[in-house]
Amino acid sequence: MSIEPKPATSATVEANLAVLGALPFADTESFEDARRGFVTTLDPPVITGPDGRVVWDLRPYAFLDAAAPSTVNPSLWRMAQLNLQHGLFRVCERVHQIRGFDIANMTIVEGETGYIVIDPLLSTEAVDAGMSLVREHLGDKPVTSVVITHSHADHYGGVKAVVTDEQARTGQVRVVAPVGFLDHAVSENVNAGTAMSRRAQYMYGVGIAPGARGQMTCGLGIGLTNGTTTLIAPTDLITESGQELVLDGVRFVFQYTPGSEAPAEMNFHLPELRALCMAENVSHNMHNLYTLRGAEIRDAAAWSNYIHESIELFADDTDVMFIGHHWPVWGREKIVEFLAQQRDLYRYIHDETLRLAAQGHTAVEIAERIELPQSLATFWANRGYYGSLNHNVKAVYQKYLGWFDGNPANLHPHEPAESGRRYVDFMGGPDAVLSKARRSFDDGDYRWVAQVVGHVVFADPGNREARELQADAFEQLGYQSESAPWRNFYLSGAQELRHGVQKLPTTTVTPDVVRAMTTDMLLDYLSIRLNGPKAYQQSFSVLFTVTDTGEQRLIRLTNGVLVRSTLIPDHGYSAHVRLPKETLAGLALGTADLRAAESAGTLTVTGDIDSSAALFELCDKFEQSFAIVTP
Repeated sequence: MSIEPKPATSATVEANLAVLGALPFADTESFEDARRGFVTTLDPPVITGPDGRVVWDLRPYAFLDAAAPSTVNPSLWRMAQLNLQHGLFRVCERVHQIRGFDIANMTIVEGETGYIVIDPLLSTEAVDAGMSLVREHLGDKPVTSVVITHSHADHYGGVKAVVTDEQARTGQVRVVAPVGFLDHAVSENVNAGTAMSRRAQYMYGVGIAPGARGQMTCGLGIGLTNGTTTLIAPTDLITESGQELVLDGVRFVFQYTPGSEAPAEMNFHLPELRALCMAENVSHNMHNLYTLRGAEIRDAAAWSNYIHESIELFADDTDVMFIGHHWPVWGREKIVEFLAQQRDLYRYIHDETLRLAAQGHTAVEIAERIELPQSLATFWANRGYYGSLNHNVKAVYQKYLGWFDGNPANLHPHEPAESGRRYVDFMGGPDAVLSKARRSFDDGDYRWVAQVVGHVVFADPGNREARELQADAFEQLGYQSESAPWRNFYLSGAQELRHGVQKLPTTTVTPDVVRAMTTDMLLDYLSIRLNGPKAYQQSFSVLFTVTDTGEQRLIRLTNGVLVRSTLIPDHGYSAHVRLPKETLAGLALGTADLRAAESAGTLTVTGDIDSSAALFELCDKFEQSFAIVTP
């Protein structure tokens, strides 16, 4: 049975109307800035791959050319309209940006002989489309350098549209990135990649159609292109603030900011152009100290300090600031105001969270208590379109104090399905819970409905009435959310409760990412896949020789874990496997079979083939479309 999205309830209408009176909607300067410098765009705004497959299409967002409907928080609607500005834009002399062709921006700096490309988006198809506009309007010149500001895939994934491995290896095109870039690009997208990709489907609303009752861009940008993601190793690493490079005649002064918005990140200044790139360390919204897809907690205090350092280092010599998402800021006074507001935003969240924690409040309690000062809360660029005050407070708490709130009642709770059965029994059975929950729904208490009915769903996932009521509550919470990821999570949960889990093609483990992984990274991932309970009673050793790199690793299975060593004994191992790195990658990732590879001649085994095959047969194959809102 198909259930269409429902209209806003009176409680949601009232909540969204209240937003209109709380924020300065008469201030339209952001719209002027977002359109400033427009040169041209694609018509129609569609990007296809070499095979004709559509990887980007902005036509479904035409509905945004209207006033905010009751099913969307008007502040989020405003941001979605701003995100929809797309095409080639002039930032200042010799600096242009491609915006709205992906979730992120690609910046083009004109050098003496060609183009310096900053942050080449998520996919090669998006970069190709952007560079076509650049060459059409600025001239057909080669790419001489690439600068990647940080280790998130939407800022490097399209890199091979502008530089090949050979060009980088020979020095024909320089690729500049912060130290640690490659390690973090791989670890974030592979080691936790399956779980993170599944949650990213919720965060970005991958399975939700755009619309007034559906996906509403994602706050930080419109969405993710569904194209080809690539990766290349840097040729030049930035290791400290103040480091300088001259790229194609343009002087770059870098600020190294590790542990800010990304584990490896950097800003840079172009002194002769009086232009400052703040990477993703600032944007026209509150960012994530914790991202709902799952990632390392970001250091709010360090992040704030880096922004303050940027003001001191560069503000006096800057006329324009451009960033990895959204639109630039022009004029020294406005740039300093913008940076100071974001500096103080993250510092306030950090300090207030720890102040209230010192008074004994838990993460949930603090998140309900903290309110931003009006001067911070009403500054448009501090609104929670991507991050949110609520979950960022919890991130600060987790960074310092972890998941446990100190109350022993919460030290060892039952898992959700077991808790659900007990709660429902205590509350008089599912009919009693649902009867009371419907009254709470009618009262507009959707948070409570979502929470309490969740116990019925986990106690009995086949209870259709419970699933539909929780879906209705999720939907209204989504309609009220200012944060696009919150909206997408709620609406994704509602859709899956109504229609079941979708099989969505989202993965961060692309061939280029795999090729960039070292042998030890591949073996680390193999260790993650090992099923410990199945493996702990077995013990054997296998020697691997990676034929194209000359590396050797001895892998020993003991106590349900894999122990890796570079100290190779003359004997004592059960098998010796010789294989190229590409074959090892397939085995480690679970996309290849050892016996089949041996038969095909892509590897050789000396000794006991059964033990070497058993090593991989003891590993799980991960299913990406696992359940989230049901057991």
